[in-house]
Amino acid sequence: MTTQTETPGSVTTVYQVSGMSCGHCEGSVSGEISEIPGVTSVKAVAATGEVTVVSAAPLDEQAVRAAVDEAGFELAGSKA
Repeated sequence: MTTQTETPGSVTTVYQVSGMSCGHCEGSVSGEISEIPGVTSVKAVAATGEVTVVSAAPLDEQAVRAAVDEAGFELAGSKA
């Protein structure tokens, strides 16, 4: 599921990631997603599985999925 909010100059999207269970997991997911061009902020919360991403423009979900896969987790989608 994805929730997307646009403010001037940035887009905030909340993704659901399955499999995160600790701070290390949060760091791995955040680190991979932060390497996507245009991403300015990433906050992952293992307890809820939510990853909030702030970017300059809407992100390609396939790029986010690839980054989450690289970290060893599964993108369940984005919150609508």
